[in-house]
Amino acid sequence: MERILEVKNIEKYYGNKSNLTKAIDNISFTVDKGEFVGIMGASGSGKTTLLNCISTIDRVTAGHIIVNKEDITRLRGNKLNKFRREELGFIFQDFNLLDTLTCYENIALALTIQKVSAKEIDKRVEQIAESLEIKEILKKYPYQVSGGQKQRVASARAIITNPKLVLADEPTGALDSKSARQLLENFEFLNKKLQATILMVTHDAFTASYANRILFIKDGKIFNELIKGNDTRKQFFEKIIEVQTLLGGDLNACF
Repeated sequence: MERILEVKNIEKYYGNKSNLTKAIDNISFTVDKGEFVGIMGASGSGKTTLLNCISTIDRVTAGHIIVNKEDITRLRGNKLNKFRREELGFIFQDFNLLDTLTCYENIALALTIQKVSAKEIDKRVEQIAESLEIKEILKKYPYQVSGGQKQRVASARAIITNPKLVLADEPTGALDSKSARQLLENFEFLNKKLQATILMVTHDAFTASYANRILFIKDGKIFNELIKGNDTRKQFFEKIIEVQTLLGGDLNACF
């Protein structure tokens, strides 16, 4: 199996010598191609800091993060920007679509920046739009479409460049239950049908139950790991709730 992500003994400190906070404490794990991995933990556990380090928004204090055989902790400047643009896809809680661009233009923007030919952009946008059933809204602006359609446009934008890793931070946090379910089914499609490798941070057990594997973070360390295996999603959800109870974290969902 091709290894997409390798996190090696990373640590992250904030503050100074007189007031030092250890947000991440010697975390190591790997993610293989085609996996859908969730990261869970209570507020302040370090899960968002971990995602920020993997997404290159933040820098580790110690250790290494390797994405697609590239040690991203060593990248700087233009090389780092190029890596972030070409190898990572991002799905945000509030979509981050540009209202001044059509849905087509929002999806195509990353390819335009990469100076991909117009013909190739058309082909790739058409393919992903057909897969996600949003062809009919490509000429519309984000404010003209529903929340569920915005989610699909944001997902198309995240994977149009064929990134090695798609990162999602609390993607259902601002959604109602119907929209959240639609987004998670969309994630399942991206993962199973389009072989997208997804790493998702969430505090919500229902959201996490769509993943294939869950890493639980507590006090900056990996506390536990759950693998879905042959469990149904409901069975996996119940196991997640059990671990959350041990963690003392938020129980913020019902199946």
